[in-house]
Amino acid sequence: MMALRDPDIRLMLRVRDDDAAAFAELVSRFQHRLVAVMHHLIGHADEAEDLAQEVFLRVYRNRKKYRPKAKFSTWLFTIANNLALNAIRDRQRRPVLPLEVRESGPLGPRPTETTVTSRDSPPAHGLQHQELADVIRGALDGLNERQRVAIVLNKFEDMNYAEIAEVMDLSTKAVKSLLSRARMKLREALQGYIYMDDGPPPPPGDDENA
Repeated sequence: MMALRDPDIRLMLRVRDDDAAAFAELVSRFQHRLVAVMHHLIGHADEAEDLAQEVFLRVYRNRKKYRPKAKFSTWLFTIANNLALNAIRDRQRRPVLPLEVRESGPLGPRPTETTVTSRDSPPAHGLQHQELADVIRGALDGLNERQRVAIVLNKFEDMNYAEIAEVMDLSTKAVKSLLSRARMKLREALQGYIYMDDGPPPPPGDDENA
């Protein structure tokens, strides 16, 4: 049974049974990750926090309809993906003010990229943190919305092809294509700033890792 393998599903089943403490624990487990992913996708810290709260609100409102058909995190980020895309499209339909650049930047809790600059090298020889954050933000903004979602879920949530496909309601083949194009664009945009280590390619037929 899936619930035996995923402790988050067990927690959500308690939420479905109106366990308030379980819902508080679920929020505590996922809030930081959810805000970070929303920040990568949206680019504005305040809006990311608001959207994350809306995700949890929708989880609670739909608790009675919850059926564990996949990992809980996959279901959660499916809701997050839909909200983020709606927010991006709403923004595109209205005038946009310049986004406020936060000191924290878009670097999230689990970045897998490594800066070219050595930790021991003098600050003058490398980018300052804020400048690097701006470069990464610009690179992400250069992707189309579906490429951005795919790369963020892969790089910052460690999701494999199949999980991303489920979140985005796409085929695994489509996700592979999205990630390939997104990585190519990011390499071009970040050349000289970031070393992106994607590791060795997976063996033929292996869809477990992007």
